[in-house]
Amino acid sequence: MSDYPGRYWHFIDDGRIQCDLCPRDCRLHEGQRGACFVRQRSGDQMVLTTYGRSSGFCIDPIEKKPLNHFYPGSSVLSFGTAGCNLACKFCQNWDISKSREMDTLMDQASPQAIAEAARRANCKSVAFTYNDPVIFAEYAMDTADACHDLGIQAVAVTAGYIGIEARRDFYAKMDAANVDLKGFTDEFYIKLCGAHLQPVLDTLVYLRHETGVWTEITTLLIPGKNDSDAEIEAECKWIARELGPDVPLHFTAFHPDYKMTGIVRTPAATLSRARNIAQAAGLHYVYTGNVHDVEGGTTFCPGCARGVIVRDWHEILSYSISPDGRCQDCDTPLPGRFEQVAGDWGRRRVPVRINVAA
Repeated sequence: MSDYPGRYWHFIDDGRIQCDLCPRDCRLHEGQRGACFVRQRSGDQMVLTTYGRSSGFCIDPIEKKPLNHFYPGSSVLSFGTAGCNLACKFCQNWDISKSREMDTLMDQASPQAIAEAARRANCKSVAFTYNDPVIFAEYAMDTADACHDLGIQAVAVTAGYIGIEARRDFYAKMDAANVDLKGFTDEFYIKLCGAHLQPVLDTLVYLRHETGVWTEITTLLIPGKNDSDAEIEAECKWIARELGPDVPLHFTAFHPDYKMTGIVRTPAATLSRARNIAQAAGLHYVYTGNVHDVEGGTTFCPGCARGVIVRDWHEILSYSISPDGRCQDCDTPLPGRFEQVAGDWGRRRVPVRINVAA
């Protein structure tokens, strides 16, 4: 199922093809691949070389994406492919996102087979994750369609680095997204991600104001790189001003990996400090991740300050939200997608094999 005709490209005057999928604008001669490595010029067209192929499937708690306001406690069938359109030196899935030799390692599955597997496993949603689904947009969008046919939700876990036309088409298929806002300076993005900040901010504004996609944000805090009080405060004030106080923000802990093995793990105190800064900036739902922190994992009602969803790691200990998303104590509405009772998937992570194309 690989070498699928790709969208989002055009010819330029010198005969090359320019890929318009993301802001990199890769310009390709015959046989060349883009920076993501999976989009290639073949003759007079662009092809996606990883359509229908995956680096593996796993059932996760939705909170692991992380999404804390999207059907809490439910299970999500997660998968990715290979390659990435960013070049993050701290990538924690680098064996997948930076892979150049994945062909013999991949599971194969059609969009319909993935949707059927999710239904058999009673998953509420399917997540495109591990590497960035932007680069396998056609595969992700077709899979989202197949999921919707079966009443299953589609989730994108992404860096939000995507072109304008593709952004419109891609998010029209998604029900929820967690966007990595990796830092809040262009210098950070250029030096550590090989990208720029502004397109990510544009994606967040688009999601919040022009779509119905449920959106949460994650920032991985790296000691000495993006964890200063000033940068955290600037990010949080921008979120409050441009997106509103109800967009959940997750601060997660870095661990040494890929090309940044010489930097220490993020102390839990850094995440607590960031959370305090975010709350002082007016954000209502601020979480910590990759550390054991019950308070930092709990959803608090902004009306009465009650812990309405108490979590320990990814396991829900108590749930006090009505089906229409209100605090059961003070009736304050909470933003998100909720059901009468929380899911009970817990913190399990279960690998899944999908061998037969539907």
